[in-house]
Amino acid sequence: MHDRSGSEADALYVTRPFLPPLHEFLPYLDDIWRSAQLTNNGEYHRRFEVALARYLDVEHVSLVANGTLGLLTALKALELGGEVITTPFSFVATAHALLWNGLTPVFADIDPQTLNLDPAAVAAAVTPRTSAILPVHVFGRPCDTAAIDRIAAERGLRVLYDAAHAFGVRGRHAGLLRAGDLSVLSFHATKVFHTFEGGAVVCGDAALKRRIDYLRNFGFQDETTVLTLGINAKLNELQSAFGLLHLQHMDEVMARRQAVDSHYRLALREVRGIRCLELPQAASSNCGYFPILVGDEFAASRDALYAALRGAGIFARRYFFPLISDFPMYRHLPSADPARLPVARSVAARVLCLPIHAAMTAADCDRVAATVRACGQRLTR
Repeated sequence: MHDRSGSEADALYVTRPFLPPLHEFLPYLDDIWRSAQLTNNGEYHRRFEVALARYLDVEHVSLVANGTLGLLTALKALELGGEVITTPFSFVATAHALLWNGLTPVFADIDPQTLNLDPAAVAAAVTPRTSAILPVHVFGRPCDTAAIDRIAAERGLRVLYDAAHAFGVRGRHAGLLRAGDLSVLSFHATKVFHTFEGGAVVCGDAALKRRIDYLRNFGFQDETTVLTLGINAKLNELQSAFGLLHLQHMDEVMARRQAVDSHYRLALREVRGIRCLELPQAASSNCGYFPILVGDEFAASRDALYAALRGAGIFARRYFFPLISDFPMYRHLPSADPARLPVARSVAARVLCLPIHAAMTAADCDRVAATVRACGQRLTR
């Protein structure tokens, strides 16, 4: 979840999981213990799926044990082959899920403002072998879903959105999770909403929901009938119960994160060479991350700033560096050629995610901002 070096008392990490008071969870735990059903579509699992669908304003939710299994299962459910266009600027699980399904990732460049897939680059990357598009709502900022879905409709492609960062994003993109064929959420402990580990596949089609449910449970339809090749991707009762409890605190969590985001923006607004990514237009932000871009006007390089922050017990992260396309299992692909990904390469060399979580205080934000300012004043290239 995060590094464990440095002083735990003073260290600030990129994220810290929100944990409701333990006494609120104990009745759920006691109920599960009394039922003796710890997994396999128990009562809390069923209740959590219903509550999530209502909270997210979607038709169907299939819970899974983690976001990566959600991607693997969703890709299998769509019965894809050949090539899938995706972004090089994401966590490596996005592309790994394609390789695990025998699919070939095709990397397209990103938009310099949103850091999401550039629809023009997506359109240019389509070939006769393309079967789907796998965009990512990076840092919870919505992709241009209208443009991507339009390209897919014109070319006869499927669309699976990696929405690992996008839990709770509202506004013009209130229907964000209704875009495309499927969306996949991650409930890892580093996310705005978490169940320790966990995830969900969101879809609007009941038949596709049933297929996903079979796939996540070895392909079983009933006690003696296996309909398809499946895996074990079920979410257990403890994590489902925790998810139900965590949902009750989401307004509080979101408000705290919004306050941290706002404080950072004020504290960093006059730091030359530091660009805070703009909030998405006509859409709320879940403030899951606070990325900055370190420009040439800053007196130190991104990596020098990263080192200075770590030296001060502030554990920022270079999300996402290196690019996925730079890893050995991908760099041989024609689409991984650095010349084809100039924007993604530039962003990966300059991006830094500062700590942001619901437990942070104004003093914490000021400490981070002061360290950034001091680095810019002290260091030179």
